[in-house]
Amino acid sequence: MTEGLRPLVDLVYPPRCPSCGAATASQGSLCSDCWSELEFPRAYATPEGARHSGIIAATIYNDMSRALVLKFKHGGKIALAPLLGTMLASRIHSEQDEQGDVGEQPLIVPVPLHRTRIWQRGFNQSALLAREVAKAGKGELILDALIRQKRTPSLGNLSAEKRKAVLAGAIAVRAKARPLIKARRVILIDDVLTSGATSDACVEALLEAGATSVQIGCFARADHGALG
Repeated sequence: MTEGLRPLVDLVYPPRCPSCGAATASQGSLCSDCWSELEFPRAYATPEGARHSGIIAATIYNDMSRALVLKFKHGGKIALAPLLGTMLASRIHSEQDEQGDVGEQPLIVPVPLHRTRIWQRGFNQSALLAREVAKAGKGELILDALIRQKRTPSLGNLSAEKRKAVLAGAIAVRAKARPLIKARRVILIDDVLTSGATSDACVEALLEAGATSVQIGCFARADHGALG
């Protein structure tokens, strides 16, 4: 949207909060009440024993962030991608400053969906977020670096061991992407991080392909205490 057209768009479509519908100052922004219901991580998170290089989350997964993710992912509200992606991108910038990362930009890689899931949903929500992160200048986007080779069932009610078994061999780096991944830092983008089973499978595949490190960037993550 160009700045010249913004007043006309605002006149025809008055800005509304994507969560509750209340009037807002600009398109695609949350109202102050909904914003106040979001929770934000206290610090950069690197769980003990993890193979990845840390979790960068825009928010803690609570009722408000869950509502936004459900509207985005299952409600088809893809117009939320700029808001959620920009929030994540702003966090990536501050976290990288704290870590002292310098040099070549990282690769931005979304968690993949199986093709049948994409056909059903019409989009990969992680890919939409990854586009916004790359637009914000946080790295070089590779949308199809990872492939989900087999469709997996919902992991919600499975134990950690069963989740790992279900995901075994499900995610791999595409052959054409392997030379691009080798010797590069990667930020893996997902919408929500809960158990971490899917992201762990992605991290394993990226490291096996030669990535020097993999950070996980998500809009919301479960608050497991030890993560900070």
